[in-house]
Amino acid sequence: MSVVPGDFRLDNLIFHPTEPRVLAVLDWELSTLGDPLADFAYHCMAWHVKPWQFRGIAGLDWGALGIPDERDYVARYYERTGFVVEGDWNFYLAYNMFRIAAILQGIMKRVVEGTAAGAQAIVDGRRARGMGELGWTYACRVVLP
Repeated sequence: MSVVPGDFRLDNLIFHPTEPRVLAVLDWELSTLGDPLADFAYHCMAWHVKPWQFRGIAGLDWGALGIPDERDYVARYYERTGFVVEGDWNFYLAYNMFRIAAILQGIMKRVVEGTAAGAQAIVDGRRARGMGELGWTYACRVVLP
C-alpha cells in the first residue's frame, strides 16, 4: 500500500526534452492509497490499447518513438522499486481496462444527460464498450492460483 496517482499514464507525464527521464507526474486529483502495481499496470495498459481505442500505443513503432517494449519497461520498474507481481499481470491489466470502461460509460451518461463538458465526450463515451471487451479478453487470460 502506498500513495498512488490514480491516473498514471504516458500523457500525464512531462518528459525531459533531451534525457530519457520524467520530470513530473500530472493530474493527481484521483490520488489515493492503493496498490502501486495496480497503478503501474494502469500506466502499462497503454502497450495493449491501440491509439484509437483510448490513448494507447499498441501497434505503434515504439523503437522509433524512443519507447521501450513493455517487458523491458516493467523489468526496469521492478529493478528500481523492488516490487514484483505476485499474481497474473493479465489480472492487473483487465482490472484497469474495466476501470477505464466504467469511466468512459460515466462520460457517456453525462453526454446523454446533456452535462458533458466538451465535444470529445461523445467520442470518449463511445469507447466504453470496446474497452470493456478488451478487458474481458485479458480477464479470460488470467490464470488463477
